[in-house]
Amino acid sequence: MPQSTKTAVMIIGGAEDKVHGKEILTSFFHRSGGTDARIAIIPCASREPATIGERYRTIFEDMGAKAIEVLDIREREQCEDSLWRAFLESCTGVFMTGGDQLRLCALLADTELMAEVRRRAVKGEITLAGTSAGAAVMGHHMIAGGGSGEHPNRSLVDMATGLAIIPEIIVDQHFHNRNRMARLMSAIAAYPDKLGIGIDEDTCALFEGDGLLHVLGKGSVTVIDPVDLNYTNQPDADATEPLSIHNLRVHILSYGDRYQLYQRRIMSREP
Repeated sequence: MPQSTKTAVMIIGGAEDKVHGKEILTSFFHRSGGTDARIAIIPCASREPATIGERYRTIFEDMGAKAIEVLDIREREQCEDSLWRAFLESCTGVFMTGGDQLRLCALLADTELMAEVRRRAVKGEITLAGTSAGAAVMGHHMIAGGGSGEHPNRSLVDMATGLAIIPEIIVDQHFHNRNRMARLMSAIAAYPDKLGIGIDEDTCALFEGDGLLHVLGKGSVTVIDPVDLNYTNQPDADATEPLSIHNLRVHILSYGDRYQLYQRRIMSREP
């Protein structure tokens, strides 16, 4: 199938294929301009930013990107670097790697560099992708950590402020792979005005500018929609007490499925 060249925000559940078909990374490459792509890689969530940055540089160089810059940011002051800022003003794609989402936000939140990335992504001037930790930061509210394998409860999820690329959503990654359904439900019980997006490994929730979500990759995207929620004991429950959450909508989307974020409804599958 021909690759779309339309810009998008690509939220990747982590562990995307980097060796074989590279479907998700190839889609990012084409939506960033293909052989005309100018790609900024932001690896600062990682404890080994230079290593992970060079790994992605090699992947996109092999695909034929026109220019690639690794923004190895280790101190907030580096966000003022004039050369990096100039590259961001002319780039066509930005890729945020995995690691620690709290570290990523501590370095980038409320900087002019991140404001430029957000502005250009929201206007559809660039394709912005984030994997694992780079996915977790996409909403205004961010899952910073927590547990798995339990019933929904307040202590199961630690929340923080994300980068608000798509403010309406709360993202969890490595989703079914790490049994995080109850964690995301706990987050949505606390913020029932948001939409929960749980993304499996080697899977991408790709949002186009009109709010249309496309599913790419080998796993599934879980949508937790509290639009009809009519009761939760979340405000009054003790930290480890099981949560009651009544009338949630849950959709499991797989390759080719589509969902309209702003209308909160399933769309017809792609042909």
